[in-house]
Amino acid sequence: MSSLTEDPAGLDRQNPEAEIAVRAEAYRNWGRWGEDDALGTLNFIDEAKRVEAAGLVSEGRVVSLSQSFDTDGPQKGWRRRINPVHTMTDTGTDAERGNQPFPHGIGGADDYITMPLQCSTQWDGLGHIFDHGTAWNGRRAGDVVTSDGDLVTGVEHAASVIVSRGVLLDVARHLSPETGELPDGYGITAADLDACIRAQGESSRVGRGDILLVRTGRLARARREGWNDYAGGNAAGISITAAGWLHRSEIAAIATDTWGFEVRPNEFDVPAFQPLHQIAIPNMGLTIGEMWDFDELAEACAARGRWDVLLSAPPLPITGAVGSPINPVAIF
Repeated sequence: MSSLTEDPAGLDRQNPEAEIAVRAEAYRNWGRWGEDDALGTLNFIDEAKRVEAAGLVSEGRVVSLSQSFDTDGPQKGWRRRINPVHTMTDTGTDAERGNQPFPHGIGGADDYITMPLQCSTQWDGLGHIFDHGTAWNGRRAGDVVTSDGDLVTGVEHAASVIVSRGVLLDVARHLSPETGELPDGYGITAADLDACIRAQGESSRVGRGDILLVRTGRLARARREGWNDYAGGNAAGISITAAGWLHRSEIAAIATDTWGFEVRPNEFDVPAFQPLHQIAIPNMGLTIGEMWDFDELAEACAARGRWDVLLSAPPLPITGAVGSPINPVAIF
């Protein structure tokens, strides 16, 4: 019998369908912000929250939370995801050799990039995941995302929204202080999140409108050992049993330093794939960030003894996109 247990030991590991369903129903936010809503939990960010976040800035130091966008990235072709392909269309060589049709000696360089929108640091949009053919807010998936893109909840709707108080929970540092890295397959529970908040102190409190940043240390290991299976492989991540915590905390969004946000392998003994995504995105309306870089941020936070920052992480306003590359920045 499935329940809303927050203890992974209580999961029915033979029945992901039931475990997903009970949480999807319990934590569903459909209609909470009206029938036409395109933002989901990003609605928790209001002007007052941004003023609060701006008040955290005293030094002007900026830390980028983005990985690189280049051919040396982690993608291995899963679901046709490749690393960015950067192509130059005009170069300094062209300018030197007079191959550009410009007057009075002026020359220039131009380039373009070809890449999946979710190949490096990115947001999952609300049109990215469906639950039994249903998209965010109870809409039919086929009415939302077509060959023309996401007609309802495209990431462009969030272009001026995602600026808020960011809170780093360095769960890896808290649970594995010797290494600062969690083992693959470790499911971060609600109890773990609460314990990390207590250990880090008042600046780690998490509430309405905050953007939660969870460090597992997986990216640090990839930097040391090579990408290997960083994209799509096993990793620590959020446990499906923490879905209730994510819901009641009223966070606006969450991001991790892993490819998949949730723990991998997923917490079942039968075939399952990203069950927490299925609960969080189409039912809860939660925006999810993946492959963020928290290593420098973690050092900066630990040195200051504070774990909250002004966070700016707007998506590119790509009309109808179900995800977006970003360069999120934390400002102290």
